[in-house]
Amino acid sequence: MSLADCVHGAYILDRRARILSRHLADTIPPSFRVLDVGCGDGLLAHSISQNRPDLTLRGIDVLVRDCIHIPVDHFDGHVIPYDDASFDGVMFVDVLHHTTDPMVLLREAVRVARKTIVIKDHTLEGLFAGFTLRFMDTVGNARHGVPLPYNYWPRRRWFEAFDALGLQVGIWNSKLGIYPWPARWIFERSLHFVARLDVVTNPSMLKSFTSIK
Repeated sequence: MSLADCVHGAYILDRRARILSRHLADTIPPSFRVLDVGCGDGLLAHSISQNRPDLTLRGIDVLVRDCIHIPVDHFDGHVIPYDDASFDGVMFVDVLHHTTDPMVLLREAVRVARKTIVIKDHTLEGLFAGFTLRFMDTVGNARHGVPLPYNYWPRRRWFEAFDALGLQVGIWNSKLGIYPWPARWIFERSLHFVARLDVVTNPSMLKSFTSIK
């Protein structure tokens, strides 16, 4: 294990989970049934539910692990295996930039979510943003075999996607405080966000939308 891996594990992972669970718990509306797409072992979702006992969280992932903290179903990474409007909300935490086309899962989320989509991801904004995001992704995920297409979008493209899918931005928070100082100055900046998108489009209309290239 490299020095970067050791530092990331010792100083970043626990803090990230604690802070993100708080931000996400503050973002999800009351008494929601939420599907966590790409949930991993479900530990983050479990932490959210500890702060928000009014929520019911279920996960899906391409790999269902032996040790899980919430109920997790398998899926193929493209089609969410639930009927239209099966959940109040759908959540993606650092998942969409690992796909070759985030619009595929975003469309599926609009189909499955009755009210809200919650996203934690990155924005490709600022000097050396691409280099910094690639470094973070490699350190955090390469050793686990996670696909790394480095598919980061600028803020403008996120908003174009939301508009195309009939999603209204209810919350956009780019001041998360995931990293301690001075790492925050390097790795935080405007590179991270948590957003709540309100579904205002009927799922049957999604067939008329095309991917944003």
